[in-house]
Amino acid sequence: MDFPERIFFVTTVTASRRMLFRSQVAARLFLDVLFSYRDDGKFQLYEFVVMPDHVHLILEPKPSLERAMQLIKGGYSFRYKKEKGSSAEIWERSFTNHRIRDWDDYEKHRGYIYRNPVRTGLCQRAEEYPYSSACPGFVLDAVPRRLKPVA
Repeated sequence: MDFPERIFFVTTVTASRRMLFRSQVAARLFLDVLFSYRDDGKFQLYEFVVMPDHVHLILEPKPSLERAMQLIKGGYSFRYKKEKGSSAEIWERSFTNHRIRDWDDYEKHRGYIYRNPVRTGLCQRAEEYPYSSACPGFVLDAVPRRLKPVA
């Protein structure tokens, strides 16, 4: 079954793969920026993980993926530089994306997000990593019904 929504798995990396998000303050600030734009209706957020030097997201942009990523990356850069008094580059210029085609594709990418911190040794179980949608307590958008398989 083809999925009509424009849901994407997105990856963006820090400039020179700097381990920026090893800092709890930097990682929490990123989540604050991410959720503030989501709460403003700029995109729907389904899954995420903030790794030390990159971020993976599953989101549905409103209106375009380019605009959503501009807000996320630019908004974070602005806030980080202002709050830290920094002039350092934060992000690599581009990002990669994959359009989610169906439920199996979604599940594959959600699993990747959940396993990423476990695979790299940041935690034993996905639920333990505090900067991931696998960790309980985050309020995410509901996966569209049209994506879910018929029971």
